Amino acid sequence: MPAGVRARLCLMKYLKTTILLITAAFFLSSARAQTVSDTGKPVTGDAELSGKVLDEQQKDFPFSTVSLLSVKDSALVKGTLSAENGSFTFSGLKPGSYLVSVYVVGYKKLLKGPFTLTAGNKKHIGTLQMLVEAQQLKGVEVVKKKPLIERQIDKTVVNVEKSALAAGNSALEILARAPGVTVDKDGKISLRGKQGVNIMLDGKPAYLSAEQLANLLRSTEGNAVQSIELITNPSAKYDAAGNSGIINIKLKKNRSYGTNGSVLAGGGYGAYYKFNGGLSLNHRQKKFNVFGNLDYGENKRFGGTDIERVNGTATDPTYFDQTNFSRRMRKNGNYKAGIDYFISDKHTLGFTANGYNSHGHTDSKVLTLIGSAPGRRDSSVVASNPNGYRYTGNSFNMNYKGTLDTLGQEISADAEYADHVGREDNNFNNQYLDVTGQQLKPPYLFRNLAKTTTRIRAAKIDYVYPLQKDMKMEAGLKTSFVKTNNDFYFENFDNGNWINDLRRSNQFLYDESINAAYINVNRKFGKTSVQLGLRAEQTNSKGNSVTEQKVADRHYLNLFPSVFLNQELGKKHEMGFSYSRRVDRPNYESLNPFIYYLDLYSYRFGNPFLKPQYTNSFELSYSFKKELHMSVGYSHTTDVMSDVLLTDTATKTIFISNQNLATQDSYNLNVNYPLQITSWWNSSNNLNTYYNKFSTPDLLGTPYKSGKLAASFNTTHTFTFKHDLGAELSGWYNSRQVYGTLLIDPQYSIDLGLSKGLMNKQLNIKLAANDIFKLQKSRIRSALPSQNYLIKERWESRVFRMTLTYRFGSNEIKAARERSGSADAEGRRVKSGG
Repeated sequence: MPAGVRARLCLMKYLKTTILLITAAFFLSSARAQTVSDTGKPVTGDAELSGKVLDEQQKDFPFSTVSLLSVKDSALVKGTLSAENGSFTFSGLKPGSYLVSVYVVGYKKLLKGPFTLTAGNKKHIGTLQMLVEAQQLKGVEVVKKKPLIERQIDKTVVNVEKSALAAGNSALEILARAPGVTVDKDGKISLRGKQGVNIMLDGKPAYLSAEQLANLLRSTEGNAVQSIELITNPSAKYDAAGNSGIINIKLKKNRSYGTNGSVLAGGGYGAYYKFNGGLSLNHRQKKFNVFGNLDYGENKRFGGTDIERVNGTATDPTYFDQTNFSRRMRKNGNYKAGIDYFISDKHTLGFTANGYNSHGHTDSKVLTLIGSAPGRRDSSVVASNPNGYRYTGNSFNMNYKGTLDTLGQEISADAEYADHVGREDNNFNNQYLDVTGQQLKPPYLFRNLAKTTTRIRAAKIDYVYPLQKDMKMEAGLKTSFVKTNNDFYFENFDNGNWINDLRRSNQFLYDESINAAYINVNRKFGKTSVQLGLRAEQTNSKGNSVTEQKVADRHYLNLFPSVFLNQELGKKHEMGFSYSRRVDRPNYESLNPFIYYLDLYSYRFGNPFLKPQYTNSFELSYSFKKELHMSVGYSHTTDVMSDVLLTDTATKTIFISNQNLATQDSYNLNVNYPLQITSWWNSSNNLNTYYNKFSTPDLLGTPYKSGKLAASFNTTHTFTFKHDLGAELSGWYNSRQVYGTLLIDPQYSIDLGLSKGLMNKQLNIKLAANDIFKLQKSRIRSALPSQNYLIKERWESRVFRMTLTYRFGSNEIKAARERSGSADAEGRRVKSGG
């Protein structure tokens, strides 16, 4: 056997062994990591069997399922997918007789052999031609099977449809298992260690807060998900906003003629009961497609925050020991409705409406012990802080798509209007007590009222023109207009009356317009694919703090180039390179300079002079047999927007402010390896290591640098048994890391799930346990030597859930039309939940 082949085999065996050992240690159990056949015997020897699969037209048939069987008992020895040119190879075989089986949905199953191999024998069995199944369901399109993880020139695609992930899981659970993706306790999503990732549904933003988006995805069954696109370096076609990348969740709900839909109902219990439900409907005729979904959820939960800090000077320190316990009740409702009118086979006109209503309340009890030495209490503050919120929003989109000729010339246009309204009422009732628990001074009562309105108008047009057979050009224009109005009222309770404090009240107005144009050119040279793009965005913004008479007026033009290269190095190897420049603009709330109190000694405020941050990202990727995927990335960010947590020695308070740090350098290495351990046991494993380095020449009057090597690992194991019974075991671990001025301790969790399909899989029952061992917690310290604090958070992380999903209706599948809105980037910067 050639040394190169032997080296690759050793590498794959080593990777499999390493993953199994890591997983076993993570789940505190022992496992034997060895490449085995389904008969339980080690695969040894150096014989090799190869061939090529062709379709009914004698063309290369990629991604077909090829199995190697033992002649003796037809037991599965090995399995693989044919490469893009239809070829397949089974290496490392011991002498014996084998059968080769090929299976693709919609084609007759093919069985060839027997083939007898001797030691050192390398046999090529020629071509295997597939034939279309004689009896097909009317209207069903045959789709060649794709690998679970597929790398394309500008993105990584998780092909959820018909995979083990789809059965019994919600869209949120599937997303949390995607390579490099993490979802925290509040539903906030990170991609490869970077926060602020942009989430899209069918190429369109959801206009929801993290919690609302989590509720929507939790109410969306996994069988409705077609694929998840992970775009770490978006091309010039996308809005330049967002350095963390884009996650696009593509759904299948509008693909069938006739009427179809699903009903979902779920309940859960941790410390309190939870409920969520959803209804999805779709009706398609020759000329019309009408679709819609409605989701609702209620979630009562608890949260606790303990803060230990030292404030003051070295000669006059004050020690604070604060305990905060909160009960939160949240109710969310989301809707989506739309219609597509098929003017002809080549022209479609569509309209969609999206909306949400989120409201809830929180009852917080806060005890703050104050002393001049550790463990010594000189006085205390006991607070009861009830608050409530309501956020509503609606967006309307009109869209058109047309195919202009048979060569692939296309044009599409979108116009969008969105309106968001929010209100928060926060009350703070503080009692001052001495060391004996007696009243020290009169109570201090105050309250905040914050009202926000945001209106967005946007329009865009995109054009695709094929220049020649293997070359096409994409170009487009976009314009958007945003207006926000933030009113903040601060009132003190004095002599039985609420008095407005004009010094602490404020009105903040913000107007913004962005005009953009882009061009992309795609060209394929044999096994080499190239995509070059350039996007220009001209921004006009004006922030006006009416009360404080502070105005920030900005006008700037930026260019955002992008480059993508992909090279096939052979049947099994593929490499890629990408580069893009991105921008992150401040969200509208972070620009508002008003002081927002969390309690008497904790508050945050915005920064009207906060500047956008710019990121240049580079990535080099490699894949082996479309199974093992590796990437190395580097990004450099200037004017980094960061939440800075500091203490005020004069007022003895702790506060959060948005500031621009000078630079951030991020390095990352990502490895993803889906592994089929047996015919009924599959695993997906992802390791992401990264180093984020922050630096600024002036923070609190001195230079500041921080950085730490960190890693995250997640593994998901799915078990498929007879009678439509399945199980799932998953876990994740995030090591200690530094983000800006915060030092965050490790976090980890283990989840379990069990699913059962009934009524020919139309009804699915899923039992799940999140953080079954109650491992999740958060501990945050300051990375600044001059700041001394420890923040400990706890929450209702262990929750047991039961979900029932029933699917009904027609299955005559037709192609779906993806909708991409024109106000994507603007809507993501709106706060839409508490």
